[in-house]
Amino acid sequence: MGMSTVALPRVASGKVRDIYQLDDDHLLFVTSDRISAFDVVMAEPIPDKGRVLTAVTAFWLDRLSGIAPHHLVSTAVPESAVAPGETAQALEGRTMVVRRAEMLPLECIVRGYLSGSAWAEYTRTQSMHGRPLPAGMRRSERLPEPVFTPSTKATSGHDQNITFDEAVRLVGAETAGEARRISLEAYRQGAALAAERGIIIADTKFELGVIDGRLAICDEVLTPDSSRFWPADAWEPGSVPPAFDKQPLRDWLEATGWDKTPPPPVLPPDVVRKTRDRYVEAYERLSGLSFGDWPGGRGG
Repeated sequence: MGMSTVALPRVASGKVRDIYQLDDDHLLFVTSDRISAFDVVMAEPIPDKGRVLTAVTAFWLDRLSGIAPHHLVSTAVPESAVAPGETAQALEGRTMVVRRAEMLPLECIVRGYLSGSAWAEYTRTQSMHGRPLPAGMRRSERLPEPVFTPSTKATSGHDQNITFDEAVRLVGAETAGEARRISLEAYRQGAALAAERGIIIADTKFELGVIDGRLAICDEVLTPDSSRFWPADAWEPGSVPPAFDKQPLRDWLEATGWDKTPPPPVLPPDVVRKTRDRYVEAYERLSGLSFGDWPGGRGG
């Protein structure tokens, strides 16, 4: 999907998402079909991936609205965003009109299972973000309770894990406490629903920002891109469960012997198709809704 389809000034561009200025108070998020693996963006898009991530986020923001305000105003394509001579079709189902927020300089991460950088720290010091954990825990094991483990947004390279006290120094005690409350409660509710549907949410990252003086949930929420989704039937402490969404892609890339530096290998159509199917399955399982009913979701 070319950027020429959006007739608004672009404010920011990430690996997957592009952000445009809609008016003084609102931004337009457009989620592309770009996919990255091992921190490298693939040349081939995954059809409908952007729609799935948008649909998953909209589902969760609706479900979690009792916990905190959120920034989503509408998933309809604004007329002013459609470039002359273009139709709204390319944008359908992948846009979010959102209220501007003053974003916290924190990544609000919640971990329910011992994985990723937390597992790496545990193997060195039996701690997680500086807090001691029980001895003898295994990789991918469920933690005694979910833990808020913030990190700082690194301007370059990887984010830095910090302690809660360091988060307090960055944003103040009240805001840090509220960020922890919102993040833990959103994770608990999301993980409980996902567990009923055969998906473990091992950990996730929330982006919080201030709107009208209140901390609000922003950006993408409990998606396969912002979280570790594991198939519950493939989880076993001591091993690394397959990632629900990108596993077909990662497995194929590993098998090619690619050295994980750009450019990535050309993806075969069946890997692209299997990856798309996994994203769609994640949405349908979690939400109980049909992706075919989402705008543009009929492959349109």
